[in-house]
Amino acid sequence: MTQRILGITGWKNSGKTTLTERLVAELVRRGWKVSTVKHAHHDFDIDKEGADSFRHRAAGATEVAVVSGRRWALMHELRDEAEPDLAAILQRMAPADIVIVEGYKREAHRKIEARRRGAKSREPLSPNDTNIIAVAADHPQPAENLPVFDLDDIAAIADFAERVTGLKA
Repeated sequence: MTQRILGITGWKNSGKTTLTERLVAELVRRGWKVSTVKHAHHDFDIDKEGADSFRHRAAGATEVAVVSGRRWALMHELRDEAEPDLAAILQRMAPADIVIVEGYKREAHRKIEARRRGAKSREPLSPNDTNIIAVAADHPQPAENLPVFDLDDIAAIADFAERVTGLKA
């Protein structure tokens, strides 16, 4: 099965995370198994100092798995390795009906561009990225040639996502 991928891209504070969260919830409500990949541009840590897993990583472990009866997480320390590209991350993920990718502005997968008045920039990304196939905005986009959705019209965005990824014919 070909992996169905749809990205959510945009400038900082453009509404990417909220759109991703709401789109995931709607697709799950419709019965789809959804996974996500979130790209962070900064040093982040999902572990807490003092936790056993943190201590394992601090001791030099490359990978640490934390497993319970409710969830599991695998942390991989890059150390001197390059940041993996999106394809490498997707290969490690369990099968899902669709993967929603937040960020990864420069990767070549189909994306919806989020635009909010309060974003870091109002400069549209779509003119320089042929992989952007639609726009979700909180203000009018009269000059846009791509399909434009209201940022709050999650049902219409989910319908579009189902159609363009082949979830629904």
